Amino acid sequence: MPRRTATMLASTLMLIALLCAGVFIPVPYSEMSPGPTVNTLGDHDGEPVLQISGHKTYAASGHLNMTTVRVTSADYRMNLVEAVYGWLAHDGKVVPHDTLYPNGKTEQQSTQENAEEFTQSQESAKVAALKELGVPVKSWVIVSTVVKDSPAEGRLHAGDVIKAVDGTAVKEPTDVAKLVTKHKPGQDVVFKIVPVKEQTAAEKEHRTATTTKDVTITTATSHDSGAKRAIVGISAGTDHTFPFTIDIKLADVGGPSAGLMFSLGIYDKLTPGDLTGGKFVAGTGTIDDAGKVGPIGGIEMKTVGARDKGAQYFLTPADNCAAAAKDTPSGLRLVKVHTIKDALESLKDIRSGDTADLPKCTAKG
Repeated sequence: MPRRTATMLASTLMLIALLCAGVFIPVPYSEMSPGPTVNTLGDHDGEPVLQISGHKTYAASGHLNMTTVRVTSADYRMNLVEAVYGWLAHDGKVVPHDTLYPNGKTEQQSTQENAEEFTQSQESAKVAALKELGVPVKSWVIVSTVVKDSPAEGRLHAGDVIKAVDGTAVKEPTDVAKLVTKHKPGQDVVFKIVPVKEQTAAEKEHRTATTTKDVTITTATSHDSGAKRAIVGISAGTDHTFPFTIDIKLADVGGPSAGLMFSLGIYDKLTPGDLTGGKFVAGTGTIDDAGKVGPIGGIEMKTVGARDKGAQYFLTPADNCAAAAKDTPSGLRLVKVHTIKDALESLKDIRSGDTADLPKCTAKG
């Protein structure tokens, strides 16, 4: 066999071997790509995303789209060829697998966590919108979760209203931990609660139950690194009583990042006129009860998805601005927001056409 032919054959075989290795050898990466965007003012799967009853609502046009990110599953093992393709693609991002599924988290655990965060984001979106409209919302500190095999297991239950700890009234979830950690491990702490098991369905819905009960729990030692502190094994959260019904109908979506857009959609439906002036506005961002907008993950994928759908403006959490500004899709204008008030002010300028002074996102934030 001529030397040139042998060399070409060897090179070809080596190339085939490398390609096979690239296809069959897994790498510790996952991929993020643009997910669906949904207009919070419109319908999804045949029914309105926002359904409000017991209060006057108004028709709203335009778009206030929430955005999502699609990720590969926890069990999926990417190969080298897919990783290289993802690194080169404009509409995808390859990240270390542990970024999406830290500490060996399974897909089921991640889905459950995302579902819980999504539910909480809906509650905060409702609270933020109603507070901005001056509508009173009653809030209650409750037992959110009880850790298995902890001192509180069987003594406290998810949904119990926490009225006081050691005789001190509780106003915020953080008050509970502060009062518990005043003790040394092994000491008793007294919770004054309204037990969820003793509430009727109507009392649970409207938080009207008043029968309280004292529950004494002996604290244990935390297993956190650093200084040992007293714990009882619960996490406290906030529950709300709304003056009318607001339902958010959106399946197969998780995480807290739609909070801002849900809040704006609710505000728009409860006020006359259009927040967008008929413009296509998309966005993202967590929101808390006070209306503060927080950062989210996958901002680059969300801007691509929004622009592909037709968005002209993108409401961007201030802490995500630097990342979003590095590679903004052509034709999409990023608008920096810190709070729901910022978003409403920017929407006022957008619908009036006075957009010269809209808060900008830059590479520095």
